[in-house]
Amino acid sequence: MSTVTGLRRSDPTPAGPPPVVHAAAMLWLSAVALGAFEAALMVTRELLEGTSALAELLPGVGFRLAVFAGAIVLALRLRRGQNWARWTLAGTLGVFGTLSLVIEPARWLLEGGSIAEAAAGLDAAGWAFAASRILHVAAVLGAMALMFQPRANAYFGSD
Repeated sequence: MSTVTGLRRSDPTPAGPPPVVHAAAMLWLSAVALGAFEAALMVTRELLEGTSALAELLPGVGFRLAVFAGAIVLALRLRRGQNWARWTLAGTLGVFGTLSLVIEPARWLLEGGSIAEAAAGLDAAGWAFAASRILHVAAVLGAMALMFQPRANAYFGSD
C-alpha cells in the first residue's frame, strides 16, 4: 500500500452541514426556482396580453436574474458554513425580499380587497401564480427559521 493511499484512508471525511442547514439551503434554492417560475408567468402574461413590449420587460427580468444568481451563490455558501452568507440571506432576501413579496397583497387587503372575490376571478395562470407565491413565501420563512436553529448556530460557530 502506498503512503498516499494510506493517507487518504486515514484522513477524516469532512462532515457536511447539519440537516437544518442543508434543508435551509434547499429551501432557498426552492424559493429561487419559485421566483423564476413567477417571473416567467408574469412576463408571459404581459407579452400575451400585449400590455408590455419585451424591451420594456428586460430591465426587470435582468434584475431578477441577478437576484436569483446571487441567492444561489449565497445558498451554496450557506451550506459550506459561511456565516456571512447566512446573515446576507437573512438581511437581504429574508427581510427585504419577503417584504417585496407580501407588501402589495397586504396593501390590497388593507384597502378592502377580498380574497374570495380575487379567487373567483383567477384563471389557471392566476392560480399557478398564487400557489407559487404562497410556496415561495413559505420557503423563505422556513429557510429563515432553520438557519438560526441551535444546530445551525453551532455549525456557523455562533451562539
